Amino acid sequence: MPIVVVTLIIQACFIFHVFRTGRPYWWAFIIFSFPVAGCLIYYFVEVFPNSREHRSARKAVQGIARALEPDAELKRRMEEVEVCGSVDNKSRLAEECIRAGMFDDAVRLYSSCITGVHANEPDLLFGMAGACLYDGQLDRAQDIVDRLQRDHASFKPAQVQLLQARILEARGATDAALEAYEKTLPAFVGLEARCRYGLLLQQLGHVTQANFVFREIVTYAKRTRISHDSEQEWADLARRSMDRNA
Repeated sequence: MPIVVVTLIIQACFIFHVFRTGRPYWWAFIIFSFPVAGCLIYYFVEVFPNSREHRSARKAVQGIARALEPDAELKRRMEEVEVCGSVDNKSRLAEECIRAGMFDDAVRLYSSCITGVHANEPDLLFGMAGACLYDGQLDRAQDIVDRLQRDHASFKPAQVQLLQARILEARGATDAALEAYEKTLPAFVGLEARCRYGLLLQQLGHVTQANFVFREIVTYAKRTRISHDSEQEWADLARRSMDRNA
């Protein structure tokens, strides 16, 4: 096939992609006016950053960075607190401590933040509840969730409800946890709640129901072409779980 024909087909595909995905119409002009350069620029500016290959490359780079210096981000956050012990810096360090598995340190940091004018700050209370859950302080986590639902009912209600479901699951109250997950699903934005629900069903031996939930997640991820790393991780976990049940 002549190179000119191949180039025209490639141009047509990219121009179709421009209009199908709602990109600015001037991309079509660039692609049409500069057959090779226009297609390459469009691909690397608009297509590649949202592709699975780009996500894989970014994850690989991040993985190498963590392998070379796994606590670099933690050190940076600690240095920020040393320079300025503000509530913002402490809460960011607490988040990094949770990622590093330093749950008791995260609890202490959040405790130092929830004082004075920040004593009733819902973002800090929410972070504290999560840290307590990870640290196994379930009663304390439950008290904070109750406080959030009572005093800050409009603050991230679906995420607070998910936290409630996780506390119930950690306590071994599986029936109540399933009910709490089911209550969370309609309003929760993202895949975490649905994936955790499927994992609990799987743990309880409800494999058929679990696979149905996992299949929904995988189908949704393919259909919407999710690009956020954390969402992709839940989709990958659902896929792996479904494969294990096959």
